[in-house]
Amino acid sequence: MTYRLDRLYRLGAWGAAACMLAICAIVTFQVLLRCLDALLAAVGSAPLGLEIPGVSEMAAYLLVGATFLSMAYTFTHHAHIRVTLVISRLPPRARVWVETLCLLLTMALSMLLTWELVGLVRESINYEDVSSGLLSIPLWIPQSVLVVGIALMCLALIETLIGTLRIAFTAPASYVAPETDGDS
Repeated sequence: MTYRLDRLYRLGAWGAAACMLAICAIVTFQVLLRCLDALLAAVGSAPLGLEIPGVSEMAAYLLVGATFLSMAYTFTHHAHIRVTLVISRLPPRARVWVETLCLLLTMALSMLLTWELVGLVRESINYEDVSSGLLSIPLWIPQSVLVVGIALMCLALIETLIGTLRIAFTAPASYVAPETDGDS
């Protein structure tokens, strides 16, 4: 299946990659600072005591961002884990309708999650919520990344649903499961 919004999904994947690189950079820098302190202590010097405050907090927010921003790209490239034990044994005509039902359910849950996350962001802005860690990050910032990621996933699900419905109504016997269509 060809996705018209693939560039948007790729942008989300690049955002996820940037989050992972940022995690790697801050954790590596923190480790290097600790190694420097250990080296200074080993040679009899006083440790500098340099550290990056809130590393674990930043890494946690970045990891959640990477997870959510990559969902649509991962989905459109058929890299999500799918349990197809039952539906893989169905004939194409039945499978296309079961796939449609699964897409509808997933889309409904994703849209509900998007709606609730938007409400959470509004609430965080209204109450000026900040994280309880060392950095006191305004919570609407990491929450907004969640909204973007799940909204991208909703778009990917809508595109997939439209394509699946097109096949279901025009040529259900020609349906080929996403994991076997050769796009991966």
